[in-house]
Amino acid sequence: MPSNSKKQAHADLGAILEGLVKANVRFILVGGLAAVIQGAPVTTLDVDIVCDRSEENISRLFDFLRSVGAVFRRPDDKTIPLKREDVSSFVHALLSTRLGPLDVLAVIEEGKTYNDLIDHTVQIKFRGHTLHVLNLETLIRLKKTSKNPKHRQQIPVLEEVLRQLKKG
Repeated sequence: MPSNSKKQAHADLGAILEGLVKANVRFILVGGLAAVIQGAPVTTLDVDIVCDRSEENISRLFDFLRSVGAVFRRPDDKTIPLKREDVSSFVHALLSTRLGPLDVLAVIEEGKTYNDLIDHTVQIKFRGHTLHVLNLETLIRLKKTSKNPKHRQQIPVLEEVLRQLKKG
């Protein structure tokens, strides 16, 4: 299997999103790509999603992950195959797929789950599908509570994009 750096160089983040939607996985796009889709000039190398944790959704997610050859992403490039029970139990899974890196989260900052976040999304059309994307207001609020310095550095950029969007 190729190294993670090679996979990331050829990542097709759009194909990951499209595959999730076509697999009927209920998820919310969060993180850097959620900001990019809403017009923020930030860079991201992966797809971050928060998934509905219902049994049927976890089953669809596992089937999708299996179809794209998902394995746990590790700094040493050791391959750890994904099992169905892994998908049911993980809180934060950093995965490599043949399409690129995918982070599947049960919760994000402040312990927010899919159900907590769904009312704080915008619906964005993408390749003929509708994506639920965490809105900029919520992204900013959660990044302000993050311990990750990269997240905190993005706040002024996201606030400016939000100001520009509100100006219309």
